[in-house]
Amino acid sequence: MPRVNKNLIEGGNPKLLKFPIKNGKEFSLTLEYYRGYDRSTGNSFRKREKLPLTLIANPRDPVQRQQNKDTIELARKIRWEREQEFLQNREGYRLRKERRISFLDFCQSYIDSYEKKDVRMIKLARDRFSDFLKEYNRLPAAQLQAEEITPDMVRRFVTYLQSRSKGEGARTIYKRFKKIIKACMEQGYMRNDPCKGIGCAADDEVLTKDVLSQEEIQQLIATHYPQENRNVRDAFIFCLYTGMRWCDVKDITYANVDFSNKLLRFEQAKTKGHSSKSWVTTPLNDGLLQLIGQIPKGKDKNTVIFRLPSYESSCKSVKHWVKLAGIDKHISWHCARHSFAVNILNNGANIKTVASLLGHSSLRHTEKYTRAVDKLKEDAINSLPELKL
Repeated sequence: MPRVNKNLIEGGNPKLLKFPIKNGKEFSLTLEYYRGYDRSTGNSFRKREKLPLTLIANPRDPVQRQQNKDTIELARKIRWEREQEFLQNREGYRLRKERRISFLDFCQSYIDSYEKKDVRMIKLARDRFSDFLKEYNRLPAAQLQAEEITPDMVRRFVTYLQSRSKGEGARTIYKRFKKIIKACMEQGYMRNDPCKGIGCAADDEVLTKDVLSQEEIQQLIATHYPQENRNVRDAFIFCLYTGMRWCDVKDITYANVDFSNKLLRFEQAKTKGHSSKSWVTTPLNDGLLQLIGQIPKGKDKNTVIFRLPSYESSCKSVKHWVKLAGIDKHISWHCARHSFAVNILNNGANIKTVASLLGHSSLRHTEKYTRAVDKLKEDAINSLPELKL
């Protein structure tokens, strides 16, 4: 009867083995390569490679058992990769060299060659996954190979995203992460899609971000501070009164403005090329025209109206401004768009008008604002003193 190797986790060449650590609480994981034997002595040649992974010797709860399961799955991936390298070097098998690549290195190369306007979100997806790896895996993030990303790892990443972002934020980041994975597969670094069948749910019908009331907007406009960025200030106010996104307001030029008819016409970057509603026409009142101003001397109509810094810097300026105004809310740039929609609905605008001003392709995207307005009205009624009859 053959002897059973209690240390063996997975066979092959190399084998995946576990060995108890002196503290008795963990097992170390090791790869053992068989490299032939000496016919004259009968001794075999073996080489061992210790992996930077450990197993909990006696897992006590589901979390620890799942951790062991994830660690073994990763170790098996590494064993398979080492086996391919070993076969290539020893037996002459051909394995494409580019198949082994750090996933984060691939992310960076993908970002470097990315030309679409959502590159900021692609970078955020990369950064979120890097942060997740620091919590999820004992293996250094920089060493994670593209082929080592598993469906279970992706599921945990989705849970991590949902713990860090509100509303559609997690789903938006996950969507960009899947774009990176797809590119990784297309370039031959991954054989299987670890994201297949794994979604990131978000409630489209609920507005989760803070909005500024009309009173708070006036409070904000009345607040000035030294070294304020006038372009950031004017552009954010412009978005509060037009519902524009940062990615659109940063690119509008005087050519987008019809001064005689008091209209602004622009194409949304988010839906450009794949929506019949990508162009938006917005009426401009005198206050908005004053923010736009006239074409500077020596410039032409193609001059950008608001010369904004990066999105991160713009948001940082807005947050500082909101804090100085004494408004205790978490306000990002996109909150200006939400505030615009909620406030004009509150003032009696119908949902079709709001959808048109926001450039929504269907009312489904706008309905969350009507629910937010209903909630504000309910809160207003509930704030009245208790009625005692």
